[in-house]
Amino acid sequence: MKAAFIFSGQGSQSIGMGEELYRNFKAAKDVFDEVDDTLNMHLSELMFRGDLKELTKTENAQPAIMTVGMAILRTLEQELGFNPIQKSVYAAGHSLGEYTALCAAGSMTLADAAKLLHLRGWAMAWASSIIYGGMSAVLGLSREQVEILIKKVSTPEQRLFIANDNCPGQIIVSGDKEKLALLKEEAEKIGVKKVILLAVSGAFHSPYMEPAANEMFEVLEKVILLPPKVPVISNVTAAPETNPERIKKNLLIQITSTVRWRESVEFMQKQGTDTFIECANGKIMAGLIRRTCPDKTILSVGDIDSLQQALNLLSTF
Repeated sequence: MKAAFIFSGQGSQSIGMGEELYRNFKAAKDVFDEVDDTLNMHLSELMFRGDLKELTKTENAQPAIMTVGMAILRTLEQELGFNPIQKSVYAAGHSLGEYTALCAAGSMTLADAAKLLHLRGWAMAWASSIIYGGMSAVLGLSREQVEILIKKVSTPEQRLFIANDNCPGQIIVSGDKEKLALLKEEAEKIGVKKVILLAVSGAFHSPYMEPAANEMFEVLEKVILLPPKVPVISNVTAAPETNPERIKKNLLIQITSTVRWRESVEFMQKQGTDTFIECANGKIMAGLIRRTCPDKTILSVGDIDSLQQALNLLSTF
């Protein structure tokens, strides 16, 4: 088995996320408690029984999603008696999930991941407040087709960009809201039935996020990263990175550039990866991976039942 561990990005948050693991496994509880202490806030309480609108705020959602991913991985390690990620071939995460992957691979500490994502979320929310931006999902077109539409409707003053290349037939476009509306009109003219304006606060993963990248620059410069114990796929290059300085540079670039998720999954598949294990609340990443490589083993781990399935699978690792 050549397995890759996968961690989700923003949008997988929900009230109650991770609570079942918190109540039943010490390893999971320790992760939640450490993040609460690090951020000096009751993030776990917000996750378990708080207000969804408050949880969805970027500065809360990002560390919350990372916390669940790490709680799942640490629980697997506790139950197996070894760290399964050290026997995997890759770790990868979508957007903020790349931070979780780096933490899982031993490149950054849990405390640093929590602090970085809390600040990253705040910085992205702040950058969003000073521009009139948004994001739309375009379904049913290739990246090349979407790029043609973007070129057709964008102007130097009001621009659109590909934010996420998620899987075949799902491209997320980011940028000026007026141009997003025009993009939908142009897509419908060529028969595209689904262009969905997403419920997000800004034009994430586009040059409109440059103020957020500037806020993160000094913080990322100061954080200590170690070479990851397994290669972590960069969202920026869609290739594995192990050099700490290049990882830092890519994390900064990632804020303003395309998440190359489809290419990342295709790379792992071409390198012989036959099993993808998603550690997350929900099954968003599993769905995207399945559309890219439907013949592979794909398992989502987020509750006790799916945890047991993962333990059965990984016991032969």
